[in-house]
Amino acid sequence: MLQKVKFINTNQSAFFATARKRVEAYFTERGISKNANKAMWAKSVFFLLGFFSLYGLILSGWLNSWAMLGIALMLGAFAALIGFNICHDAIHGAFSKSSKVNQALSYLFYLIGANPYLWNISHNIVHHTYTNIPGHDEDIEIAPGLIRLDESEKVNKIQRYQHLYAFGLYSLASLSWVLRKDYVKFFRRKIGQHSARHPKREYFNLFFYKMLHYFLFIGVPMLVVELTWWQAALGFLAMHLAEGVVMGLVFQLAHVVEGTDFPVPNEEGNMEEAWAAHQMKTTANFAPKSALAGFLLGGLNRQIEHHLFPKVCHIHYPAISLIVSQTATEFGLPYRESPTFWLAILSHYRVLRKLGKEAYRKQTNKVLLAR
Repeated sequence: MLQKVKFINTNQSAFFATARKRVEAYFTERGISKNANKAMWAKSVFFLLGFFSLYGLILSGWLNSWAMLGIALMLGAFAALIGFNICHDAIHGAFSKSSKVNQALSYLFYLIGANPYLWNISHNIVHHTYTNIPGHDEDIEIAPGLIRLDESEKVNKIQRYQHLYAFGLYSLASLSWVLRKDYVKFFRRKIGQHSARHPKREYFNLFFYKMLHYFLFIGVPMLVVELTWWQAALGFLAMHLAEGVVMGLVFQLAHVVEGTDFPVPNEEGNMEEAWAAHQMKTTANFAPKSALAGFLLGGLNRQIEHHLFPKVCHIHYPAISLIVSQTATEFGLPYRESPTFWLAILSHYRVLRKLGKEAYRKQTNKVLLAR
């Protein structure tokens, strides 16, 4: 049974109080809303138009099979970008001041095969509270038995090679989500430390919207374009593999890179630091100066700002990042960034190698020495 985790270091609470006061002052002094601005709405329209245009091309019958497969891959990438840029902010309540607008936009999650209700629990509540704590943060439980991120876990022979096969596994992230993950989480007694007692309507939503997703992206193409079942299934597979690659890479670069911590509670279940300090030690940014990353990734390349201020729309993260970094320096807390996407990928690779191949070598040597 998992311990109930508490963050007990009240001496560190001044950092977050100061950062929050300064960020609030930034918006107040400029008369700026913390929610979406015109630029945010414009790029949201761009991603939605792109997604539905690609879907329309598939149903048009104008393309040959190979071209349709390419469009399916692009459709998957756009699905991930809708999740990053629109759904993520909406489910956090950051997109709009209106809860109805946020709820309506969060329903786009159903379109791309995910469940916004379960995401709110597993991501907003569990991940944002217990970031990188093994056994509590389910976002770092990628593929138990195959991917090792918990240093207390014994290394098996397969995990020696996780730095080589992990990136391939990430491509399965979306397929797992749409076909398995949501169902498994829904019918568990707990998601992390959160008791899972679901409203009756969520039982309907889970199955109805999953079936709708399967119908829209397998059934409708078969009916409209007269594809065979295997061609439709291949297109569905391609779409979710592309979506999975984009999702898997981006999510890991925020928390599983060199320098980020994977702390464990003490015997009483206490974390020896404040919650905000914990976020600074377990989270990293990447490609912070890249306009392209900022446009495409929905602020997920600035996870430090996101974890501290999830109710602020990601369009404002570049502006408040200077406030956060300066405040962290004042209070002696880390502010980790990889200058580029590719350097973050290399850092993630090295972490996988360290926790896999290198850890297995040390484990084996220890056993041999004990004989």
